[in-house]
Amino acid sequence: VLVLGDRWYQLRGWPVNWFLELDPLVAIGTVLTSGQLYGGLLWAVVTLVLTVFLGRVFCGWVCPFGTMHQFLGWVFHRDKRTPEKAELNKYRPAQAIKYYILAAMIGAAGTGLVYQITSYLGSRKWGWITIATVIVICVGLLVAYRFRVLPSFLKRRYIMWGLGFAVAVGVLSAIVGRRLWGDGLLLTGILDPIPLVYRSVTLFVLGIGEGLTQMERYYVGAWLIGTFFIAALLLNAIAPRFYCRFICPLGALFGLLVRWTPCRIGKTQPRCSQCGLCQKDCEGASDPHGRFRVSECVLCMNCLHACPRELIKYGPDRSASGEFNTPKIDRRGFIITLGAGVLSVPALRLTGLTGPNWSPRVIRPPGALAEAEFLKRCIKCGQCMKICPSNIIQPALLEAGVEGIWTPILNFRIGTSGCQLNCVACSNVCPTGALRPLTVEEKLGRGQFASQGPVKLGTASVDHGRCLPWAKDTPCIVCQEVCPVTPKAIYVREVYRELRDGLCHVVQATNTEIVVDGPQLTPGKLGSGDYAVRLLDGPDQRHRMIINNTANVIIISPLDGWDVPPSKNTRVAIELRLQLPYVDPNLCIGCGMCEHECPVSGLRAIRVTAENESREKRHALTI
Repeated sequence: VLVLGDRWYQLRGWPVNWFLELDPLVAIGTVLTSGQLYGGLLWAVVTLVLTVFLGRVFCGWVCPFGTMHQFLGWVFHRDKRTPEKAELNKYRPAQAIKYYILAAMIGAAGTGLVYQITSYLGSRKWGWITIATVIVICVGLLVAYRFRVLPSFLKRRYIMWGLGFAVAVGVLSAIVGRRLWGDGLLLTGILDPIPLVYRSVTLFVLGIGEGLTQMERYYVGAWLIGTFFIAALLLNAIAPRFYCRFICPLGALFGLLVRWTPCRIGKTQPRCSQCGLCQKDCEGASDPHGRFRVSECVLCMNCLHACPRELIKYGPDRSASGEFNTPKIDRRGFIITLGAGVLSVPALRLTGLTGPNWSPRVIRPPGALAEAEFLKRCIKCGQCMKICPSNIIQPALLEAGVEGIWTPILNFRIGTSGCQLNCVACSNVCPTGALRPLTVEEKLGRGQFASQGPVKLGTASVDHGRCLPWAKDTPCIVCQEVCPVTPKAIYVREVYRELRDGLCHVVQATNTEIVVDGPQLTPGKLGSGDYAVRLLDGPDQRHRMIINNTANVIIISPLDGWDVPPSKNTRVAIELRLQLPYVDPNLCIGCGMCEHECPVSGLRAIRVTAENESREKRHALTI
């Protein structure tokens, strides 16, 4: 029901984004990349507090993706015997993979922070002095360690860590630059279960369920999103909650937070019968029968109800059989994946897609921030795509690069119209501020926003090689007719063009009719109001509109007849009146109505590109 509204008392509006706002990985990721916390994401603090004090309650009781996995895990394995279920639900070292995934994503998001620290140190003399001092101290301590004159609390590994940190900062200070390293990259939305569920349900599940929604919706690349979603669910055939145990970065974040939680699952006695009943339905594979793994427990509480002797409790006491308070992570692997995440950002930025190599086909929805800022905040949740009434907001594939996959772009061919002038729904539903909230007045440049003008998404351009009037000598002014702005951004200039076999001679004539030689004419074709006849000999060479014709007779209106009938053998040109469309870039807002309605159904003869968009001044089309 949270999908259906826009006022809280109607189960609409902020509840639409509530799961996203409760997601702390969304909040942490956007804070690291943008340095700001969008107001609605303060709800994530509630989740963090509950996790710290109660454990991974979000995973076991709130997460919709976890619910799907738990149900399918039961479906796939319900007929297995207790020993088989217990074997499926025992802890595996591969469950540490999710922590490395989290490290890579946090590293990518925190690249801008790395740049700020290293550039700050590298730009000041005292920074280099500090680095040199740390190195000298560490080397001195190593020498002292060699001669065994160090206090016992100073261990060699701590010295090596300090030395490595100083060297790393020094090296990074020398190589990092603002262009590639200055901004972090928000990739958490790809695997974060909450944006993943929102995206998959919106673009795939509701898409294929058109009988339920009664809406004709299309989404580019929905098959890829659907394949990813279904594959994640089918992995439960291998092990229950496979995604939660091995992949989920949000679960990894919670696993790191529960180390000091005061409330936890645990055994009240160190010994038991080892019947395996508690293990057979353990959703987190946290080994409740033995040394308990706090970081993996999702608080499903199945073990409490399964134990026949009631030896397992949830409370403040530690497990009597022992605990692993922290996840089993290889420190070296964690640092490597963290570093790989940091290095992935400049590697991806080398394509220049947020710089000089920007794609003019990447048209963002109204309210989108400048591209670099937009990518810092967009979590690829698909909320803007779901709410768009005309279905023109589509998930990007590689148009905006790897970093822009599944972010929203506009496709004016696929929907029911262009971007509707009085609609600002997408900008007001965005949970992270990648699309800043707009009012209709601001979008249209009215009232207090009149001085800055309307929000421009791009500019339309006419392809003279495909436009019917320009290239095919076919009358068409559809784009000009549907242009919604006032005054119209698309205007026409009238020209006359001689038909391919339009040059002929008069055989016989009256004031309103002439018989011509030459190829046979199609009866009635010239009476559409778009054709004219013009004498090429004599002083009177103005165009006279044709009202009808036969195979060799041309008829004009009696009100427009000749005062003196043309003489025999006078040259006559049959011409087509065309209205050639032009676009005024100062008036065009890039709404895409013209592109959507263009009758050239393949590659449209008029297309919108991102030039002149309001969000990027360096994309200006006019001088």
